[in-house]
Amino acid sequence: RARALLQQLPPQDCDERYCPDLAEEERWQLRAFSARRRQEALGQGLACPVPGPCHGCPCRKCGRRLNKGDPGISAARLGDQFWHPSCFSCHFCHQQLVDLIYFQQDGRIYCGRHHAELFRPRCASCDQLIFMEECIEAEGRRWHLEHFCCLECDEPLRGQRYVMRSGRPCCRGCFESLFAEPCQACGDPIGADSEEVAHQGLHWHARAACFCCSLCRKPLRGQPLTCRRGRLFCSDACSRGQDASSSASDSSDSAFASAPSPDS
Repeated sequence: RARALLQQLPPQDCDERYCPDLAEEERWQLRAFSARRRQEALGQGLACPVPGPCHGCPCRKCGRRLNKGDPGISAARLGDQFWHPSCFSCHFCHQQLVDLIYFQQDGRIYCGRHHAELFRPRCASCDQLIFMEECIEAEGRRWHLEHFCCLECDEPLRGQRYVMRSGRPCCRGCFESLFAEPCQACGDPIGADSEEVAHQGLHWHARAACFCCSLCRKPLRGQPLTCRRGRLFCSDACSRGQDASSSASDSSDSAFASAPSPDS
């Protein structure tokens, strides 16, 4: 219950004490925003048996009828409407509303989190509402200007190139040193600016020198291929030729010999 309340009713959406880094103008905007929501939208549902005059009324969400004496939920801000207890949920996230606390907007009920996000963007880093005139938008999410930083080194990324990692931005340096996949052919990490080809969980640079037949060196991009023990072949004939070759590698196989094996 406590976790659900923190999710549905973030304290930083209504109390400036949970937002210590706000400028004075932002604090004023937060106070005004919170007061307006309490006055115009906040309510608490009432659990009660459906009264006789409402016998046969449809549930506001699912449309199934509610009979006299059935358990129902009413919301004073939305008039003589009833919901099944399991239907009294946020219009956006569909979670049942903890303690029946709701916010109404245009005839729909929301949890506090998603009602607030109808009016203000939320920072993907600190989870606070953004009251500044400027913010950064990337990958469909928004950040305070000062919070758009690398997830590993906290380097500010405003105006810089970045890579998204688990929904958070990562600078190119950290990505290439910590997360970049090694090329199965040359062994070098595949950087953020490099084109990559993946096959059966293995990765190659998309360039012809790496993504090519292990035996005849034919480029394989856009071509049919066979993969055996982590090596690529353009045909069954080449894969059989590789099996028949001696254990000593010729010069054309040197790049593959230095590459890490799938087991490693």
